[in-house]
Amino acid sequence: MIIYVFLAEGFEEIEAIAPIDIFRRANMEVITVSISSDKTVCGAHGIKVMADTVFADINFNGDYLLFLPGGMPGTLNLEKHTGLSDLILKQAEQNKEIAAICAAPSVLGKLGLLKGKKAVCYPGFENNLHDAEISDQKLIKSGNIYTAKAAGVSINFALKIVEELKGVEQSESIAKAIFWS
Repeated sequence: MIIYVFLAEGFEEIEAIAPIDIFRRANMEVITVSISSDKTVCGAHGIKVMADTVFADINFNGDYLLFLPGGMPGTLNLEKHTGLSDLILKQAEQNKEIAAICAAPSVLGKLGLLKGKKAVCYPGFENNLHDAEISDQKLIKSGNIYTAKAAGVSINFALKIVEELKGVEQSESIAKAIFWS
């Protein structure tokens, strides 16, 4: 399974880079995708990251997970990208995995994908999780959708995804190797 991590100008760096690192430690294929025409994407705190590719150059086929880091204005930029919205809707229609952290679950909420699901987001964005059951947990999987609260749970969030996709042993092995408690 490929994990596509979508990078928009103003993304929260920790919420993208920490999970990318964890996924690669789990030997998962990760492709970072700039949603603009430029592979270089500047995060919310001025850190520039070189994406593997740009959205327009990918033919999304096969089995994959879509991963949306939050941050501002990164989340708003993800939300405005119609190609990404269409891809997310197609992924949800096929009941395939989607993950979003911090403010990014609002993208899923505005697309109507959280109806009847448990979800969590950065405090203050709950009104955008239309018809979701708001959880008080830091991260949660509900059906095919993973959501997490904020940058501080990025590693736990990634480890949860590894656990779901590659097993508890793999997740625990990575946590132990990085001395994660």
